[in-house]
Amino acid sequence: MDEVARSTSERGELVLRRRDDGSLELRANGVFVMDTLETSTERELATRALGLHGNAGSVLIGGLGLGFTLAATLADPRVSEVTVVEIEPALVDWLRDGTVPHGPALLADPRVTVTVADVALALAEAAPSAYDLVLLDVDNGPGYLVHDTNAGLYRAPALEEARRATRPGGMVVVWSAAESAELEATMADVFGRWRTEAVPYDVDLQGRAETYWLYAGHVAGV
Repeated sequence: MDEVARSTSERGELVLRRRDDGSLELRANGVFVMDTLETSTERELATRALGLHGNAGSVLIGGLGLGFTLAATLADPRVSEVTVVEIEPALVDWLRDGTVPHGPALLADPRVTVTVADVALALAEAAPSAYDLVLLDVDNGPGYLVHDTNAGLYRAPALEEARRATRPGGMVVVWSAAESAELEATMADVFGRWRTEAVPYDVDLQGRAETYWLYAGHVAGV
């Protein structure tokens, strides 16, 4: 396995490696984050969330990763603008300069705006009702954190900011690698019990069956 790129920030080390089969693998502080071989989880976040929403013209994606959630979002013709908030500038650079080969075309799409920032802060600073759909995939979920500082994103104050930044009739969708009763309860407190959905979906990770979860909070309409 060859190292393609490496970056160090106050959050630690980010490494992009190329496997023998040509696929890319991203690790943060030695922990596997994602790769370019099995991308269904990142794509499903977008396609399933967009399937739950009737009119998602403006989308915010928390977490650029290797770009597959963004690609699936852009594939929906209803989407007119996408704001991507990514805290790691190296990831943005690697997609923009072609270190991740499919990156330049994605970021060149005129509908895309990329902001290097903490998504919790970006949501807190967003105008009210700025987005139709907010997709949050900044970690592996509240039970499998790569960075402990991300824990706050799954708590009520941050989710309330996400709700405030979402238009009436819109949705906030949080991805998790495992079922989380605590996250579901928190979202029920923020959005209302009858406006919160826990959506499981099955994926095949190179022959290994896994179940991932989307937690969707519907913002009350006018």
